[in-house]
This record gives sequence, C-alpha cells and structure tokens, in this order.
Amino acid sequence: MGNGFLGRIALAMAGKRSPWGGKPGGGSDDGGNPGSDDGDGKSGDSKPSGPRNPWLPGGGSGGTGGKDNEPRRSASIEDIFRTRGPEGPRRGTGGPGGPGFRLPERPGGGSWFPLLAAAIVVVWLGVTSFHQIGPKQRGIVTTLGRYSHTITPGISLTFPWPIQNVEVTDVTSIRRETIPEGEAEKLMLTGDQNLVDLSYLIRWNIKDLKLYKFQLAEPDQTVREVAEAAMRASVAEKSLNEVLSGAGRAAIEQRVRNRMQAILDAYRSGVAVQGIDIKKTDPPGRVVDAFKGVSAAQQDAQTEVNRAQAWAQQLLARAQGDAAAFDKVYEQYRLAPEVTRRRMYYETMERVLSETDKTIIETRGVVPYLAVPPGRQAGDAVTVTPPAANTAKQGN
Repeated sequence: MGNGFLGRIALAMAGKRSPWGGKPGGGSDDGGNPGSDDGDGKSGDSKPSGPRNPWLPGGGSGGTGGKDNEPRRSASIEDIFRTRGPEGPRRGTGGPGGPGFRLPERPGGGSWFPLLAAAIVVVWLGVTSFHQIGPKQRGIVTTLGRYSHTITPGISLTFPWPIQNVEVTDVTSIRRETIPEGEAEKLMLTGDQNLVDLSYLIRWNIKDLKLYKFQLAEPDQTVREVAEAAMRASVAEKSLNEVLSGAGRAAIEQRVRNRMQAILDAYRSGVAVQGIDIKKTDPPGRVVDAFKGVSAAQQDAQTEVNRAQAWAQQLLARAQGDAAAFDKVYEQYRLAPEVTRRRMYYETMERVLSETDKTIIETRGVVPYLAVPPGRQAGDAVTVTPPAANTAKQGN
C-alpha cells in the first residue's frame, strides 16, 4: 500500500497522472477504475472515480468538477473566499464578522474607508506636529535621529513623527542627589589620617539641554561620581576637627561645589551645580565608643581652660583697677604730700583696727576698768599702753 501511494505521487509529480485520480488531461484513474486501460489497449467511456478536489464547488460529488463535462481544475483564492458560488452560499461564510463581512455604505453609496483613513491622518498630524512646552521645560527636536534644534516654552510646530521627534525635559527645577543612599556608610579619609562617615546632598539643574542629552552617556551618574571625587579631595585637605566643626563643613561645601562645576564644565555636561549640603559627619561605627570618650575628654579639657581664662581675666581686671586707683592717689600726693600722707595713714589704720579688738586710752595715769569681751578667753592678757604727752597712742 505504501509503495503504490508513493508511486502515484511520483507519477503525479512527473506529469503522467493527476494526484486527484485522473490524468492531467482529464483521463481515467488507474487501479481497475472505469476508464482505465484493461489490457487490450482500449479505454472505457465511464466516469472516473476516486478522490475529488474538496476546494471546488461540488467537490464531494461524483463528478470531476461538479458537472460531468467540466474539466478538473485547482482551486483559486477567489473560489476559497467567494461568498456565493454557483451552488449558493457556502457554509460558514456570509455572516457578520465572517470572511464576507462588509462595512455599511454611506448614504451616497460610497465607502467609509477614505473618511476613516483621512481622520486618522489628521489626528496623527495634530498629535505629532503641535507641541505645548511649559515655562520650566525645553524640547529637543531630532530629525531622523539627528539633533535639529531646541524649542522654547510656548506652542511649536514640527514635522510629524517619524520625520521629527520632540523630547521635552524640565530644565529649571532643582534635582537632588543624596550620597550615600539610605543608611549606608560612606567613609572618607581626612588630612590627619582619620576616617569620617560623611553623607551629603547635591543640588543641581540643567543649564544646556543639548549638551546634557548628547554629550554624556549617563549624565546623572556622572554628576554623582564627580561629586564623590570632589568631596574626597576636599575632605583630605582638612583635619578631623575641622570636618566635624561647623566652619570647616561650610568651607568644604564651597570647595566641593567649585571643584564639581569646574570638572563638569570641562566635560561639557550642560549641568549647573547649585549647592552642596553636608548632612552628617560621624566617626565610623566600629570606633564610635572610643571617639565619644575622646570627645568627652576634649570637652572637659576645654571647660577647664575656659575656667582658668575667666579667673585670669578677673585677676587682671582687679589689678588694673588697683593700679588706676594708685595713679589717682599719686596725683593727689604730688599736689599735697603731707596731707595725702596723713590721710593714707588714717585710712590704713582705720581698715586695720576695724578688724581687731582694741581699746584706746587718752588720759595719762588713769587705769580704767576694762571689761573682757565675751569672745576673749579668761587667760588672755590685755595690755594697756598710756599715750604720750599731747598725742593719742594705741595699746596692743
């Protein structure tokens, strides 16, 4: 069976027999069918039998082409998708949505397709040719992928896509980059060989959109890398105390901004650095306890230094006051030496005797009763010295 089928295909491909059961010219089939050669050289007049073409009208009937006198032919695309054939509607065609579905006609008898196509073209031209640019935005126009020009805020007209394409970017708003991201640790080496954990914020915007889009492959990443390089270089020029102090941090921020802008201008990046803000300067986490101890000791030492300086300032002020008072007394002494000397003597004796327990006797030869003060011990001696003639003397 297999050999006969393969032989039939081979004969059909050679043009000797038809694969549909007959010769190419409408002859009979082989294998004992009516119309085949029966051995005496004569062929029968009966209709050939065998498989029929299923794509032709009436292909399932006994005829070769639907009628007895029609020659057999292969199916064409019109036969396959024809809605109505000689025998009537085909099965599975002619219904809504099927191969025979057609759009309704316009009232004038025309088709809606041209109008639909024109509407689509108009919408496409309006969407891709008119552009509204905001006050903070700029638009890059590329013609067939190549830079053409930059459009400013307002309404602009370009060729439709894909001839020209417009990419709108916000160039005025400040962009912010935080290094490092999240709670990660960023260690940097100071000028005195100490490590500091530092985090900072970069504020920048776009000053030239053409350079920003076409000069650098990844401008945002470039800004971050340039900022880190500038920060490390600036921190390496300062000591740890300067980095931790407010004044030192302000100087570092200004230096990092200047360095970043110089590098980005050399790259022709089209980026303007607006500012650097250092958010945190802490010691590394592994030495934070030791660093706190050192900081506490430094604060205690500074407190003692401040206290000593305050005491020295008080002594200096007192000495200066005494010197000023002495200068004034000396000026009066130069004007009246005897009077000034006597006055100084009285003031000194008044100051000294006011702090001692003394008794002054002015009468000669009189020994008055001296009551012992309550604070004096019973065994303490009291010495009374009579004053000299016409003068008052003091007793010890």
